[in-house]
Amino acid sequence: MNPNSTASGALFLADNLALDFINSEYGVGDQRHDCFVDDHSVMSWLTQAGLLSEHVERQAPSGLLALARTLRASSRAVVNAAMTGVPVDPALINQVLEAGQPVSRLEWEQEKKAFRAATYPRDNSPASLLGPVAEALVALVTHDKFEYVRQCEAHDCVLLFHDLSKSHRRRWCSMATCGNRMKVAAFRSRNKP
Repeated sequence: MNPNSTASGALFLADNLALDFINSEYGVGDQRHDCFVDDHSVMSWLTQAGLLSEHVERQAPSGLLALARTLRASSRAVVNAAMTGVPVDPALINQVLEAGQPVSRLEWEQEKKAFRAATYPRDNSPASLLGPVAEALVALVTHDKFEYVRQCEAHDCVLLFHDLSKSHRRRWCSMATCGNRMKVAAFRSRNKP
């Protein structure tokens, strides 16, 4: 394992934590890319996603990569099931939710001279670190705005996104990448001699 590895190529464009987690593996065939190559790259992704503080040095727990990849596959299956109406077994999601249940504490905040509720991971286990992703997935598939979860319309893109635009007409994962490519291709096909 390389302690300097990062979640190279991580895309945060889905407007949803659970979908960004699923999108940590993207592309097809020879163009397939997996941001999770070892435990440290998963830790890096969690930091980039805002789930871990950049200032806190944490040791990556053993088994984090395996659980992250399994959780990602299960999350993808759950989202597909919610989109198609074909049920799947959410057992792994429920296991991560239970094992990763955060701990809430009442703490005194000296600067504000008041109490505050603080939430912390239960421990440094893979399930505790990935628990917020599982919680985000549950919130996504049980929310009334799930109908706005879409897959990019580009023919060679597998990325998912949550269309939170006012008109709900977003078609591509990113206008800068797939949207631009598809518009250029459409323009060229219309203007062929």
